Amino acid sequence: MPTPREILRKVRQIEIRTNRLVTDALTGAYHSVFKGQGMDFEEVREYAPGDDVRAIDWNVTAKMDRPFIKKFREERELTIVLLVDLSASGAFGSEDESKRELAAEIASVLAFSATKNNDKVGLMLFTDEVEQYIPPRKGRQHVLRVIREILFHEPQHTGTNVVMALDTVNRMIKRKAIVFLLTDFLQGPDGRLPAPNEHNGDALFRALALTNRRHDLTTILLSDPREVQLPNVGLIALEDAETGQLVEIDTGSSKVRSLYAKQNRERLDGLHKGLRQAGVGALPVCTGEPYINNLRRYFEARSQRRH
Repeated sequence: MPTPREILRKVRQIEIRTNRLVTDALTGAYHSVFKGQGMDFEEVREYAPGDDVRAIDWNVTAKMDRPFIKKFREERELTIVLLVDLSASGAFGSEDESKRELAAEIASVLAFSATKNNDKVGLMLFTDEVEQYIPPRKGRQHVLRVIREILFHEPQHTGTNVVMALDTVNRMIKRKAIVFLLTDFLQGPDGRLPAPNEHNGDALFRALALTNRRHDLTTILLSDPREVQLPNVGLIALEDAETGQLVEIDTGSSKVRSLYAKQNRERLDGLHKGLRQAGVGALPVCTGEPYINNLRRYFEARSQRRH
């Protein structure tokens, strides 16, 4: 277990790094794509040339015998929910960081972006059960708590149940929210994502589509280079982090490496196809690779589609 000092230092490191990224790259893009749920009436003022005639308040205009218009302001406050997969496969990382550490950093960027826009941030940590839920709140101290829990919460389970997590969010969050699902989608006894036309796949992609209709869902797809391509290092033993199953693989065989790469390409292609069919936005991120520009471009592309 890390000491309180080590926890504080790690959280502070992420705060410093992500605050700089938010300030430099994301604040404007975040604000433009995630808008409020409506408009609030602010005041009535006298009409001026160039004002939209559709905003004229005809009741006040009739009483004052000159035109007045209604002014509105955007209902800016939003609720952001970070739905983070803490299953055992997230502890893997062949680079300088694990997928869980990458998830914590991206979640921090999103949380600080929300805070700078005066939005609320909530957190749900899940495996094959809901591990922890922190209701949406505002403020820096709240965001620091969110970061700490993502990094240092000790899961009680090892598996993954994305459907259960999405169903729980839909039950608990009544008003429309911005939901970010951070997961590697590695689940089941073989660590494989079911195809959209399989029974389990139907349930998963239906849950994704339903959550996207109720809220605004974006999936952050976590991965590591070694999950896509094996290095040539001879005979190795691999253990499934979620099931404990052991398997020996001869990475010296080009046929084995090619088959491994092919199966993972097919898994990822099926995942992206299913997400497109469900109408759910997806942003792939990989350990050891910069993500901030991809995140900003994703926000900008979404913003353009809205206008």
